[in-house]
Amino acid sequence: MGKRLPFALNASVLIALLAASSAPTPLYPVYQDRWGLSALTVTVVFSAYTLALLTALLTTGTLSDHLGRRPVLIGSLVLEAAATAALASADGAGALIAARVLQGLATGAATSAAGAALVDLDRPGRPGRSALTNSIAPAAGMAAGVLAATLLIRYAPGPAVTVYLILMLVFLLQAAAVALSPETARPHAGAWRSLRPRVAVSPPARRAFLVSGAGVVAVWALGGFYSSLGPSFVRLVAPDAPQAAGGMVFFTLSLSAAVTVWITRALSPLTATLLGSGAVPAAVALSLAGMHLVSLPAVFAAAILAGVAFGAVTQGSMRMVLTPVPRSDRSTTLAAYYVLSYLAMSLPAVGAGVLTQAYGLRTAAHLYAALVALLATAALLTLVLAGPSGGADPYREQDGVVPGVPRGDGVQEGAQQHVQRDVRGSGGEPVGEPADVVLDVPARLLHQPVGVQQ
Repeated sequence: MGKRLPFALNASVLIALLAASSAPTPLYPVYQDRWGLSALTVTVVFSAYTLALLTALLTTGTLSDHLGRRPVLIGSLVLEAAATAALASADGAGALIAARVLQGLATGAATSAAGAALVDLDRPGRPGRSALTNSIAPAAGMAAGVLAATLLIRYAPGPAVTVYLILMLVFLLQAAAVALSPETARPHAGAWRSLRPRVAVSPPARRAFLVSGAGVVAVWALGGFYSSLGPSFVRLVAPDAPQAAGGMVFFTLSLSAAVTVWITRALSPLTATLLGSGAVPAAVALSLAGMHLVSLPAVFAAAILAGVAFGAVTQGSMRMVLTPVPRSDRSTTLAAYYVLSYLAMSLPAVGAGVLTQAYGLRTAAHLYAALVALLATAALLTLVLAGPSGGADPYREQDGVVPGVPRGDGVQEGAQQHVQRDVRGSGGEPVGEPADVVLDVPARLLHQPVGVQQ
């Protein structure tokens, strides 16, 4: 079969998973009209998925290393099909939340296995292919999911059912295809032990984690608002706009994030993070201007800027944090990044729902925008103060030395080996430098939610 078809299959799995994660976003107004859901309930539905996804990532993130990619993927895809069936048959908020929890668990397990399989299948001659695919596929999948659901709302009968039935069929077909594909990992003992969550920031990454943390929180919180309350915000600004406009605003953000990941891949980590953090205040200001001026084009322009911010900060901060980390500590540091990101995406969104219920969406939008802008401003100040003094990026390896990592006791030497040596796939083949592999992290996102989600 070769590697081309299995590679394409696993890439399609990532796209389908993230498409399913974002498909409910344009349907939230439908649910609100049908069941009388409040803004708070909508944000709880959204956050239930996000927190379930985080739980799955922390517990099953390395399970496919022990059981193999195929068993984990097949089980997760079948579970994902069951979740879409539950979403199609949901008849109220409780059923919707339960279905989203199931979907989050399945997505977390499947994205980890599919992303790892892409690295396994990478070609020695094209070591960055898996990293780039893992970076672009999630955002592209979210954009595709929102677009498909929006079009089905407009043109198909029973849109709240049709989109999920289509996705269920896709997942079942993918599960069958995975069952027929070759295993790419070498299963080994320790599956039960791997389910124990481990969250820690490796000492070489602590400075970068602190420096980039405010920017990470800002963009993920902004993504959470668009993903959960974006359609309601569009309805507030333009009550007479087509219902499809509510879903298209998150499509715009997702597409912009995917393009930004591609464009900023050659920038230094610090430059990318600064660029993204600087786009956040402009995005929220333009969004509020659209609300006051009753301008839907301004809202969509703000969504484009928000996507630029999300893509650039995610790209840059991940490289800042993981580049100096020894391979043995990468998974725990990555888990800490996930915890920060997904909590930043879900908890502020629930807070926005509470504020909307108490004071209205207009007031909630102002307060949320102020919080995100303050975080982004703090990120800019921190990044500038911690940045280069002589034109060199302190978070990029220079002259064989990994900045921010102390010399002596073998720490600097270990970090150098991490940055310089080839990463090996399960079959021992080189799959590229860690600086490239770092880019596969958004596949386990977000989502979102850049994984924003959702």
